[in-house]
Amino acid sequence: MSNIAGKAYAMNVVTPMPPRLTWVNRFLFFFARVMPSNLKGLLGLSLIHFARWVVIRRDQWPDLGQGPQQLKNDHMLFCSNFNGTWDQYIDAFSDGIPNGLDLFWYSSKKYPHSIPITPFKDYIVHNQIDTDYYYNAVPGSAQRDIKCALRVRRAIKALAEQHAKLSPEAFAAEYHRTLATVQNALGSPGYAPIASNDTEAAAINRQPYIEQRWGQAAMPRHQRAAQQPRAIFQNS
Repeated sequence: MSNIAGKAYAMNVVTPMPPRLTWVNRFLFFFARVMPSNLKGLLGLSLIHFARWVVIRRDQWPDLGQGPQQLKNDHMLFCSNFNGTWDQYIDAFSDGIPNGLDLFWYSSKKYPHSIPITPFKDYIVHNQIDTDYYYNAVPGSAQRDIKCALRVRRAIKALAEQHAKLSPEAFAAEYHRTLATVQNALGSPGYAPIASNDTEAAAINRQPYIEQRWGQAAMPRHQRAAQQPRAIFQNS
């Protein structure tokens, strides 16, 4: 539950790495920064809000009150926020930069490679850590929705500046020209479409738990609205 906020999903994956191989991953990350063209497949995925890999050495493990840790391995922390479902993201990731994923997780223990996809998904599931608290300022909007809204806002501001300078006929022409340029950005933010009958059924089944745990008053308005029963699509 805590990994999802509106249209966005938060993923955290921690994988162990033998200390003798940590330098290899640091070199690969340096190479990726100076040669970003190698990540073209990743940068082209508009569903991704954010993705980052961080190397945590044994002596850098955070102490949150548990005391110093005696660790045998360094660790790789992967953090990402994205739109859509977990399966859609992993599929797109594996399809977009399979070689890049294999390099980034090169030193991680028992890494099975990104292709075939099933062992890779099993590996992510085994090493994923749920987000305890996930805040989303715009839960009804995905990354593309926000970019479109900013584009429309810039167009409206430009029209407002022209309003006092143009005749009614000229302003009408400018309005129609502007509308034609931003019409594909006039989206409809809201909840993401149902990914599958199974995920929709799971959302309905966990509604009583949410109400019992948090109560209606403690939930954001968009989540209260989402708790209204929705019909599950039936196969025709």
